[in-house]
Amino acid sequence: MQHTIEREAEIEGQGLFSSRPVTVRFKPAPENTGVILCRPDIDPSLRIPATIDNVVSAFQRTSLGNGEVQIHTAEHFLAAVGGLGIDNLIVELDADEFPACDGSAASYVRLFKQAGIAAQEAPRRTFVVTEPVTVEEGGAMVAALPSDGDHLSIIYQLDYGPGSPVRPQTFSINLDRENFAREVAASRTFVFEDEVDKLRSMGYGEGLTYEDILVFGPEGVIQNTLRFPDEPVRHKVLDLIGDLMLLNRDIRGRIVAIRGGHRLHQGLVRKLQGLIRRDENRLIAETQTLMDIRQIQKVLPHRYPMLMVDRIVEMIGDERVVGIKNCTINEQFFQGHYPGTPIMPGVLIVEAMAQLAGVLLLRKLEHTGQVAVLISIDKVRLRRPVVPGDQLRLEAEVVKARGSRAHVRCTATVGGDASGEAELRFMLIDAGS
Repeated sequence: MQHTIEREAEIEGQGLFSSRPVTVRFKPAPENTGVILCRPDIDPSLRIPATIDNVVSAFQRTSLGNGEVQIHTAEHFLAAVGGLGIDNLIVELDADEFPACDGSAASYVRLFKQAGIAAQEAPRRTFVVTEPVTVEEGGAMVAALPSDGDHLSIIYQLDYGPGSPVRPQTFSINLDRENFAREVAASRTFVFEDEVDKLRSMGYGEGLTYEDILVFGPEGVIQNTLRFPDEPVRHKVLDLIGDLMLLNRDIRGRIVAIRGGHRLHQGLVRKLQGLIRRDENRLIAETQTLMDIRQIQKVLPHRYPMLMVDRIVEMIGDERVVGIKNCTINEQFFQGHYPGTPIMPGVLIVEAMAQLAGVLLLRKLEHTGQVAVLISIDKVRLRRPVVPGDQLRLEAEVVKARGSRAHVRCTATVGGDASGEAELRFMLIDAGS
């Protein structure tokens, strides 16, 4: 079953990279909420679901963002959440980085155990690895493999090559709460002595000492004592568990990693997310259509050849909608874009996302007779060409809606692969105005 914490809890500290003070408050959350990062100190307040879709590029850490606001170094906190089997949690921060604590997940584990971990009524969402998935880069590799067990097992090999102050190490674990807390949670982050000056020149880790972080020199760890003989590889496993939490699923299978890192871990999660979306698309044909084309035409004013949504397959209140656009060679735009190499114009992918958002905004009774007019388009990314025969899965989620204005985040995928994304803003006006 899903779990959350029983009572609110709070932790203070300073960021590992920024050295800025931060207070984090953890609150219980209802079933199916997931882990939500919040900045209530910002006006308007901000909510960032801790999922792979919200990961932003950052140096040697896992960071999540929404627009210009980012929250950094979430991996140790996420590892504690994943290792303890916590599914639903509201996390409020007053700065942009989680506290480093002692460089491990031990402080978070203690805090959550003190707060109590409560079972909820809904079952956990699981993902069973049924086919090999591999991500490789420069001699490093992370793979997800099928397994006969009903749990997640991890084997991690760390090898920085000859001459490294960290000897080759291998660690394996069958992940559960007890094993995580005992074998992994207390392992600390580490750097090499020759990296320290570079990191400080970049403005990272100011105020940290050798007692605050494991620093390895030619003779081994400097002015500190290892908690485990193989603490570095155990910390790599900790980082991996934190990054796997971004899938928002209880993973069943085997993960094998060789010299991995956050970018490779996140690349694997993205591929696993693609498999989940692919499987969801396969089930669409078996899913009851919530709105067919006739019902869509009652909401949207668009007509042939500009109606870009064929059916609605999922609707969650006034917050989220999922729709389908089937692309065939009979589409008018394929005839001229381009002859011999038909590709759906990117602007029409955006139009399809905008129309889906319009369905979500206009289906309420009070908006009858209105039109959702697109007034701004931001953060457009077109990633995969859409060709005849593709089924475009469109998703729209309301970020903010107030009065006659709305901000909607949209994505488009084909077979689980990202095709496009955009943030759209609308104004609702009376038809004919």
